Amino acid sequence: MKKIVMLCMLCMPMSGWAADWSLDGGESSLNFVSVKKGVVGEVHHFKALQGSIEDGQTQVSVDLTSVETGVAIRNERMQSMLFDVSHFATAKVSADVSSLKLAALKPGESVSATVPLRLSLHGIEQQLPAEVTIVGLADGGLLVSSRAPIIIKAADFGLVAGIEALREAAKLPSIAAAVPVTFQLRFSH
Repeated sequence: MKKIVMLCMLCMPMSGWAADWSLDGGESSLNFVSVKKGVVGEVHHFKALQGSIEDGQTQVSVDLTSVETGVAIRNERMQSMLFDVSHFATAKVSADVSSLKLAALKPGESVSATVPLRLSLHGIEQQLPAEVTIVGLADGGLLVSSRAPIIIKAADFGLVAGIEALREAAKLPSIAAAVPVTFQLRFSH
């Protein structure tokens, strides 16, 4: 019986089972830059990412409670005042990459493309263009990197009041209402 099952698996088209990948959260990064007082820029990131690429559909979930700014009280304020994690604990990103033929990428080969992302953040979904480069890895995995930052505008996701609350709590004259976001995502078979 085992031989029959193995034979059936070998007869399946490779694209059906060889083209799925899981996000390696420990080897991936999602960064954003905040600007306060008009001139002070700071890089922040999220520590917990999950995702996959299955049948050409990419899904990535960002645990907003994992925001890391380097300052504990700022992490807490971003979680409660900006992201409102009690109601919106995750951001979700999805994209159709089926046209990129990722399973055909050999180690070291790359493809660059503009991919329309669907970002669901704070209960609002928007489509954003992402300039990405995808590289095939020696172990059959993929490295997906942003070629240019994606600009996330607070007003597009109902986050302006949260930024104002952060500004008041920190007694700052200003906090930018648009942030550049970059990423490097490693997907493994």
